[in-house]
Amino acid sequence: MRILLVGGGGRENAIGEALVKSGAELYVVSKHKNPGLAKLAKGYGLANETEVEKVLAYAEEFGVEMAFIGPEAPLERGIVDIFEENGIPAVGPGREAAKLETDKAFARAFMERHKIQGRKAFRVFDDVSEMRSWIDEFGGPVVVKPIGLTGGKGVRVVGHQLRDNDEAKAYAEELIRRDGKVLVEERTDGVEFTFQVFCDGRHILPMPLAQDYPHAYENDEGPITGGMGSYSCPNHLLPFVTKEDYERAFETLRATIEAMRKEGTPYRGILYGQFMLSREGPVLIEYNARFGDPEAINVLPLLKTPLTEIAEGIVDGNLRKAEFEEKATVVKYLVPKGYPVNPIKGVKVEVNEKAAEENGARLYYASIDEDFTLLGSRAIAVAGIAETLEEAGRIVESAVPHIRGELFYRRDVGTRESVEKRVRLMRELGKEFEPNSC
Repeated sequence: MRILLVGGGGRENAIGEALVKSGAELYVVSKHKNPGLAKLAKGYGLANETEVEKVLAYAEEFGVEMAFIGPEAPLERGIVDIFEENGIPAVGPGREAAKLETDKAFARAFMERHKIQGRKAFRVFDDVSEMRSWIDEFGGPVVVKPIGLTGGKGVRVVGHQLRDNDEAKAYAEELIRRDGKVLVEERTDGVEFTFQVFCDGRHILPMPLAQDYPHAYENDEGPITGGMGSYSCPNHLLPFVTKEDYERAFETLRATIEAMRKEGTPYRGILYGQFMLSREGPVLIEYNARFGDPEAINVLPLLKTPLTEIAEGIVDGNLRKAEFEEKATVVKYLVPKGYPVNPIKGVKVEVNEKAAEENGARLYYASIDEDFTLLGSRAIAVAGIAETLEEAGRIVESAVPHIRGELFYRRDVGTRESVEKRVRLMRELGKEFEPNSC
């Protein structure tokens, strides 16, 4: 099958690898030439992923039979609808269904309308004085979010102090003046986790849970990034997520798919729930309408079912199975020095792939050009897969010295100490549970 992959990040490198592994003839369109995808692809087109007509022209030139959409921005532009109108089935939600990610106000109202569990108190404001009054009356900690896409950034979480409320109001006012609207919602304390599922509009198949490390620096400090790394466990749970928590989070996603179908906008593709596990249970922080990055790199190398088979099931409405190996994974992103605030770009890095992969590590390229020039965002993801979390982490660490340049990374991603810190946090919040092994 000739498949067009749209996007050129680490997530797409993992998708492309899984498609080729399951027999696809791969073609790619992205805004830069990803060196990992360039080795896999039979043809490569350069265009901004949001320039949908250009992407479509490449698809027609390559004669593809299906498209697989990686990032969220082209989904917002309706790329799936346009491809399907031109006879090319595509893995990904249409423009209306993708509003679960691309319009946070829509997503919150949707959950409220259908009484989907895991929702939280929220308000959307276009008036500064109303927003200020509501925050004062609410009286508790709030989260301030832009309505649209933020690339994992742009969200402000503030606490209980009066000065925090002043900060929240100032940021919300800034967003109202910039965007016309702002979303303000109650803050939920806990530990975040990622739950990704495949869905064909009616059927839903879960992937292993993963946990992302969004902060730039070790010990969960520094600015929020698109994700500095992530890990997953052999039992497909996480140490602080009980089976009951898992089932409740899965029910949130299942009910979401059912409600979308009832509203006449069936959701097909990958749905990613970013959950906060609170003392009371999982609360949905946000939906994403595609694989996570880096979380795709945790789950796709474990996939035993051919991804082409899953893709066909998604577009045909006949999704049947998605089986995964029971192994641990650790992913660490190497990023330019200064990332995310003032990243170095335009300089080259040296990658000895053979030496890096000697102990079983896998490299996934992201914001780096085919001549290994840094483009300013996360550059190279290094993944380790093993029977235990510690061994997966050791595999990653063995590879890192073979990648040289103006880069840094978080060594603590997936370490026993950082995982135990998350277990402790849940216990400090008053949640009683026996941790799962990982």
